[in-house]
Amino acid sequence: MQVKKVLMLSLTCMLILAIAGCGSNNGNTAGRNKGNAAESNAATGSNAPKELTKVKVALDWTPNTNHTGLYVAKDLGYYAEEGLDVEIVQPGAAGSDTMVTSGEAAFGISAQEGLTLARLQGVPLVSIAAIIQHNTSGFAAPVDRKIKSPKDFEGKTYGGWGSPAEEAAMKAIMDPVGGDVKKVKLISIGEADYFTAVKRDIDFAWIFYAWTGIEAELRGEPLDMLYLKDYAPQLDYYTPVLTTSEKQISENPDLVKAFLKATSKGYQYAIDHPEEAAATLSKAVPDLDAELVLASQKWLSPKYKDDAPRWGEQKTEVWQNYGDWMYDLKLLDKPLDAASAFTNDFLPAE
Repeated sequence: MQVKKVLMLSLTCMLILAIAGCGSNNGNTAGRNKGNAAESNAATGSNAPKELTKVKVALDWTPNTNHTGLYVAKDLGYYAEEGLDVEIVQPGAAGSDTMVTSGEAAFGISAQEGLTLARLQGVPLVSIAAIIQHNTSGFAAPVDRKIKSPKDFEGKTYGGWGSPAEEAAMKAIMDPVGGDVKKVKLISIGEADYFTAVKRDIDFAWIFYAWTGIEAELRGEPLDMLYLKDYAPQLDYYTPVLTTSEKQISENPDLVKAFLKATSKGYQYAIDHPEEAAATLSKAVPDLDAELVLASQKWLSPKYKDDAPRWGEQKTEVWQNYGDWMYDLKLLDKPLDAASAFTNDFLPAE
């Protein structure tokens, strides 16, 4: 699982264009469905179960252990208990942010980087839960490249996707140790696989350790991992996050609350039972490498909640620090209103 290309300007443009489609009814009929079912049951005296409200959740990438809690909540009936029939879908060409903004999906998985840019462009996305408390991404290189410190990036070739945020992040962790980002060769590798790219074109890349790093371990290809959060506190941001639209929050707050109640139970189960949770994900997505899923889940499960008082909790300073950093670098046209970018209001009580 490589770092998503959430900072591409084309994505932001797509998000803006998608606002016009915000009238879709995915999840917007929750109140009417429940009310109509109740009226029907009362009129007929029937004890038949109420019809579940259909809800679509768009992933940010192909299924992986960032998403395990969703699959657990679906498999163990947590969503059904809350009256929801949840469909988990991959984002396709449009991307999850666009699907949520347009109303095609009620909820989605994104990252703080992309949502920050979207908010500044007037896109009404809101983060409703942090899936992982601390940033588990960073720059990784095969050990034979001898990259033990950000200063060792000098004279090496980095493979990315061409976003100015990549060089900015590299500079943020190089400056404190006396490194010069201008001495790094930056090339775009597009959709190339990390393992192919480091054998062919590059020395290091930006990865999530929970997937690509664990895969490297299983392959017997050890790497040196420099986590962003260890060198620059402002880069310890939330990635990934669960999102919804301002429209969904305004019109269907009970739906948002019910969805998060069940989802929280799913992630808590994955925290407490990583092996069983991994088996659930592998069953739901049999194309995944079961060995990789299990190893990744064992590594990642403790990091979902980490030092937070509850799963999903977000802090204003995390949003503010990252937004201020981007603004100071002129990657944003104006400061971020951090308080409007996220909410903890729909998370279950501790």
